[in-house]
Amino acid sequence: MDPAGLARRLATLASLPVPVLPDSTRRAAVAIVLRSGEASSEVLLLRRAEREGDRWSGQIGLPGGHADAADPDLLATALRETSEEVGIDLAASAELLGNLHPVQAKARGRLLPMWITPFVFSARGELAPAPGPEAAEVFWFPLTRARAGEFAWTHRYRREDEERVLPAWRFEERVVWGLTYEILSGLLRVGL
Repeated sequence: MDPAGLARRLATLASLPVPVLPDSTRRAAVAIVLRSGEASSEVLLLRRAEREGDRWSGQIGLPGGHADAADPDLLATALRETSEEVGIDLAASAELLGNLHPVQAKARGRLLPMWITPFVFSARGELAPAPGPEAAEVFWFPLTRARAGEFAWTHRYRREDEERVLPAWRFEERVVWGLTYEILSGLLRVGL
């Protein structure tokens, strides 16, 4: 991974038009934390804890969550949520490379009135993530190997009488699909 090159590509992306969101739209942010692994660039992912009423309960995701009124901006949201969910202080241990355009949240096959801004970070050294109360586990996912097709999978999603077949990655019995797959695929289109 070339952090400087990725930062330049993200800066170019930032110059492109972004959808105008109504003021009433809920906002959230996630952190895409990258590191160079032995043979692949890796991204930090977590499996969400099983919780009643959580739309994404038990799913694989990026550290992040809803903006709080106390957060000065969405970058602060991504930093706070990453600290809470995986115990990493990104301001001290990673370099902000930029962000992707916001994506609209989806759950159970429906669009939600919430937009999520993904912020991209490059780890400055070894990180020691640990699951917080909202995470059942944290792990490094080999993103370069996923881009090469090594983990290509299809996820079957059933809701009531409807079944959807969605693109996904399967890695060590974990399935990365849905919004996380969409966000990481967007990063891969920008280029690592």
